[in-house]
Amino acid sequence: MIGISKLYCGTVEPSDALRYGRSSSQLPSHLLQFSKDKKPVVVWNITRRCNLKCVHCYAHAKDTSFENELSTREGKDLIDDLAGFGVPVLLFSGGEPLARKDMPELAAYAVEKGMRAVISTNGTLITHETARILKEIGLSYVGISLDGMEKINDRFRGIKGAFKSALEGIRNCQAVGIKVGLRFTINTFNVKEIPNIFDLLEEMDIPRACFYHLVYAGRGSELVEEDLTHEESRKAVDLIIDRTKRLHDNGMSKEILTVDNHADGPYLYLRMLKENPERAKEVLELLRMNEGNNSGRGIGCVSWDGSVHADQFWRHHSFGNIRKRPFSEIWSDTSEPLMKKLKEKKKHVKGKCSTCRWLDICAGNFRVRAEAVSSDVWAPDPACYLTDEEIK
Repeated sequence: MIGISKLYCGTVEPSDALRYGRSSSQLPSHLLQFSKDKKPVVVWNITRRCNLKCVHCYAHAKDTSFENELSTREGKDLIDDLAGFGVPVLLFSGGEPLARKDMPELAAYAVEKGMRAVISTNGTLITHETARILKEIGLSYVGISLDGMEKINDRFRGIKGAFKSALEGIRNCQAVGIKVGLRFTINTFNVKEIPNIFDLLEEMDIPRACFYHLVYAGRGSELVEEDLTHEESRKAVDLIIDRTKRLHDNGMSKEILTVDNHADGPYLYLRMLKENPERAKEVLELLRMNEGNNSGRGIGCVSWDGSVHADQFWRHHSFGNIRKRPFSEIWSDTSEPLMKKLKEKKKHVKGKCSTCRWLDICAGNFRVRAEAVSSDVWAPDPACYLTDEEIK
């Protein structure tokens, strides 16, 4: 996760994170990526059920009941363990998390235990009453997925009317005072929609947007050919930076992030080095605090059936199940070979990653993408768009 607005527009300084000792338990949410202890943010896919049919769904979600989902009691036991382990944020995801009726009860319990509870949703099920309930239980943030304007979004979501329903969900959140943001997954079909997403941020006064690079997992593994070329990725990131700067210069402070490609960090730094060398020094310091990809260390995932994964895209490898052992034990057990290597992944990456000068601030990028293309977990990430000259 690269905070474009934080880094490029200077809305965060290195001293901001240092003031809190860089402890996950002390840092406010907008500084959490700069924590030193890297207590994991946990994505809990509480259900595989979803009312939409998204073509890039990493969970292969469907609008049907699935067996073996964690019960409410098992969910609360999980939350007890996560809270005791020091997990700062619990992100409820799916499928569509609001398809599970006890989601508000579980989120409320997480808040009671001192965690920040957030939700990743398609937004179509957020009625005014649902929004009111989410506000009452203390949900910190609602991230709503949009992949463009109506025609493109509904094509990706597989259901006509999904766009209008998602906008209604956004309005309902705003009406009750819940912070809401957009989530956009970039690919060849919708990359031209990026300006429209920025326009929507302005029109609807939405404070946050995350632009996700495509990860080859779940149904998204069928879209490898639809990923951007390296040159297209550079142009997309430049566009995101430029539009973020325009908002900032016009007095509209929005939090803009790119996610799932840590090449964005060095790329932004090299651009800043040409434009503002003094700020570039601060950007580099913040990127070092960020430490790049943190799958298996600073982010983890619990599936609907209790399986523990390095992140939400790595479902083909489970480290164990919380029905047999607590998450805290599974996460800390470095006798598991892959878990151990992920916690020190910079020692194991191969090829150009191993000699890249940005390894300390990228950490080898996404291992799942490397494995999907080359069948080698430690091969270079094919989505890294930095040139040989830039990484020397």
